[in-house]
This record gives sequence, C-alpha cells and structure tokens, in this order.
Amino acid sequence: MLDLASALSAFMTRIAGAGDLTALARLSGGANMESWAFDWDGAAYVLRRAPSADYMADRPYGHADEAALVIAAHDAGVKAPEVVGVLADSDGMGTGYVMRRVIAEVNPALILASPPPTLLADLGRELARIHAIPRATIPAAIPLMDTAAALAELKARFVAYGGDRPAIALAIKWCEDHLPAAADPVLVHGDYRMGNIMVDADGLAVVLDWELAHRGDAHEDLAFGCMTVWRFGRLDKPAFGVGSLEEYFAAYAAAGGTPVDRARFRFWLIYRTLWWALGCLQMGQAWRSGADTTVERVVVGRRTAEQELDLIALLEAEAPEAERASPLPPSPPFAPAPTGEPTNREMVQAVRDWLNDEIKPKAEGHGKFQVAVAMNALGIVMRDCDARTRAEDKALAEALLSGATTLAEPGLLATLRRAVLDKCAVDSPKYAALAAARAAWSGSE
Repeated sequence: MLDLASALSAFMTRIAGAGDLTALARLSGGANMESWAFDWDGAAYVLRRAPSADYMADRPYGHADEAALVIAAHDAGVKAPEVVGVLADSDGMGTGYVMRRVIAEVNPALILASPPPTLLADLGRELARIHAIPRATIPAAIPLMDTAAALAELKARFVAYGGDRPAIALAIKWCEDHLPAAADPVLVHGDYRMGNIMVDADGLAVVLDWELAHRGDAHEDLAFGCMTVWRFGRLDKPAFGVGSLEEYFAAYAAAGGTPVDRARFRFWLIYRTLWWALGCLQMGQAWRSGADTTVERVVVGRRTAEQELDLIALLEAEAPEAERASPLPPSPPFAPAPTGEPTNREMVQAVRDWLNDEIKPKAEGHGKFQVAVAMNALGIVMRDCDARTRAEDKALAEALLSGATTLAEPGLLATLRRAVLDKCAVDSPKYAALAAARAAWSGSE
C-alpha cells in the first residue's frame, strides 16, 4: 500500500529542498481525481493526482500536458494555479502535479450568498484572458474540438446507453439541426463554472480544474457556467448565478473577448446541458464496468434527471404556443402500501437512519463526505420505490431522434414535462429548477 506521506516528502525534497510535511489531508469531493492539501516547510500546497495511469486512459492528454497548460495560462496572466512540480513514474504516486495552494472560498453556496461586487466582471475578464492565451504556448496535445464529430460521439454514447431517454433524444436532434459553422478556435477551459473557481474578498482568486481544456469555440466556455445546474439555485441570475447575461457579456468584451452571438450561445447552452446529461449516464456505466466502484459515481449517475428537466425547459420554445399552454397530465396513482413484512423502502430507511445516527457523527474528512453520499444514494432508492413515472421510453426516443416526432405533436410537450418532473422529484428533489418548473408548467402542485 502506498505511503503517500513518505512518497510526497521525497518528491518535495527533490523539487523544493529539505523540509517537513505536515497537515496532509484529502480534500472533500474530487469525483474524477484526488486532491490532497498539505504544508511543506510552512508553505501551503495541493497535490492533484490519479492513483494510476489507468485513471487517465480515456483522456486525450495526461497530467504532464495538463500541468504544462496550467503553466502557460499562469504565464499569460490568467489566475491559474502556480504549478511547482510534476510527478514522475519514479515518484511512485501515479500521475499528477503539485501546485501552490490558494486560500480562498470554493463553495458555490457560500460564494453566491454574498458574491464580491466585482465577481461577474472578474469572470468575464478572466475568460477573455483564457481565450487570448497565445496559441504557440498551448501544448500540442491539447485537442481541437470538431463540434459535429463531438455531437456524433454523444449520439453514439446515448444509443449505447440504451437510447431510451426522450428528453436526451430531443436535444440531440435539435443540436443536429442547429449545428453552427466552425468558429476560429481559441483555448477553451471546458469547465469554467462555479465550483471550479475560488473567491476571496477582492473577487476571483483562481481558476481551477483544467482537465477538460481543448481548442474550440469561445461560446462553449461562455455558456457552460450559465447552465442552470451550475447556478446553484440562483435561477434569477443567468450568468453564473451572479448577474445578468448582458453584464457578463459586456465584461467579456471589455477585456478583449469577441462579441457574443446569442444564437451560438444558445446552441452551446443546450449542447453542454446535453453533454452533462450523458456525462451523468456515463458515471453509471463506469460503476457497472468496475472502472470506478465508488458510491459517488452511482449518485452522480442519477443527476441525469436534472439535465433532462433543464433540456425540456430550454427546448419547449420550439413547440407551438398552444402546446406550451397545455396542462400537465396527472401522475399515475400510488400503489397501495403493503401492511405485512417490511418493504424494500422501509429496509433502506432503516439503513439510512443507522448511517445518520451511528456512522455520520463519527466520520471525519473525506469519510464524512462519503457517508453523506451514501445517505443520498439511499434516499434516491427510497423515493424510487414509490416512483410512478419512468424516464425510459425507447420508442418515443427513437421517434424524436429520427425527427419522425416533434414537439408539434399534440400533447407531447405536456407528457415530456410530466416525465421529467416526476423523475427529478425522485433523483434530485431539492434541485431548485424543479420547483421553478412545477410553478411554470402547472402552478404549485
């Protein structure tokens, strides 16, 4: 078993000179990579690593190229982390790199509760700086995104995952029909959103998580942080949950960004919502295959319901006005509750209560996070025991994907609305957009 403290001490001695390793602790979260905070000789650092090369097998480039890109961004004046060293095979810690740690707030809920006055302007400025990073400094391994090919790959994955989710099929078809012309490529961060930035009293402090960076359309980055899911309940503020799109676009342009094309922005808002819906489904596939058997994987896999809800909200404008005004059909009635032996729901409830009462109070650090994830998973199962509507409808999905059925079909939009509302109520009942959609589509239920 790896003695991380000893291996990391040897690495830091090699790159920074003799010192003492203290306060080594795994940071909460990190669904894709491990992040470890530590102090070396009194200075704060973060190790970002994958335990083995297998974790990086499906990625277009490895940690060495990722680190080189972060260094290029930092050198270009972007608020990127300062990389101090890259792991070698001989270090025995897998792949990764060490950065100086920025002490600032990363929790979106805390940031959005009281954002610094300059934050939206900072976000627009920093994105313009990212898009202006000189092409010559971008590592050759950073790929160029072909939007048509990427969409075709999403479609192939959807079919491989069963091809039975109508909201996703509708979005794929819409994207195929509205594919924009190729844009002059810039460096795209690929994950520019709340949760991947840190903020202090002066505003934006650092931009994190560069693993999805590629060359492509600047509008992809512009749209990603404006997705409903990344606004963390601030539905009235479409730009990052902080402010208006007009303010955001103006800040981006003032820092040298190109003028925003609203139609192109809308395409990328829908595309990236679709992308994340399939990304969530992919989490479940990773668990099934044994590639990643953490509970977090299966829980995130159920967040597909959030994106399906958002996709219908984004695409309902394509339906005739009369269909948008149609009332929701009722959910199917509940089955009568058994009165004999304990039901599956009651057994899951018992385990969940045990975790909450006996295990959670004693857990610490990443272990406490894992207990919370496990409890969330059991909560989903409990609600699923009562589920009245399923998200899967292969025949309808195939008809939407082929274009044989559209939102002009009488009653279809209402049916899709009902399905995504009921599914999201099972998988993510606290998702802010769920309550908003209920109010918009039916009044309070």
